Amino acid sequence: MFDTLITEFDKGLRTLFAPAQSQRPRPDAGLEEPELSTAEKRHAMGLMRVNHCGEVCAQALYQGQALTARNPSAREALQHAAFEEVEHLAWTEQRIRELGGQPSLLGPLWYTGSLAIGVTAGLLGDKWNLGFLEETEHQVGAHLDSHLTALPAADAKSRAIVAQMRDDELRHADMAHEYGAARLPAPVKGLMKLTAKVMTATSYRL
Repeated sequence: MFDTLITEFDKGLRTLFAPAQSQRPRPDAGLEEPELSTAEKRHAMGLMRVNHCGEVCAQALYQGQALTARNPSAREALQHAAFEEVEHLAWTEQRIRELGGQPSLLGPLWYTGSLAIGVTAGLLGDKWNLGFLEETEHQVGAHLDSHLTALPAADAKSRAIVAQMRDDELRHADMAHEYGAARLPAPVKGLMKLTAKVMTATSYRL
């Protein structure tokens, strides 16, 4: 158990302070950098910062959930989702840099809070653990859909990244459902949406 905690602590440090690496080609590979106005570039950068922050939270959530999952199949599902989230982390971080910005300064705060939520979800039992995963991915998918509308029309590079992320997230939700995810109560879903709104509003600017 101690070795596992050391490994997870190392993952956390790498998530927050080391550049993420992707094994898949970037979805925007081959697309030219668009000509954007200063306002468009700032807006796209803010949206991609929000998405990067969401991926930091996802890493923490899934690490916490995998630590407390009882069923090996549930743990495997969570670890697979976390693996693809690392790629999303890399894509969004690189895109933020290309747009002239930097990731949110509040990453450590979001990571710590999300890790605690993930551990709690796992302790409730595997069906609720997976239910939390499914609902999280559905909400993230809807959030990314809104970004596809909000991103500057000319920014095909950011849009390609967000579209692939959206597809991956919805596949994670389907996977959790197949493993037996429980449907979360409406108040829990509402609280998750409220928390996401706070994170979105803050990380867009900071």
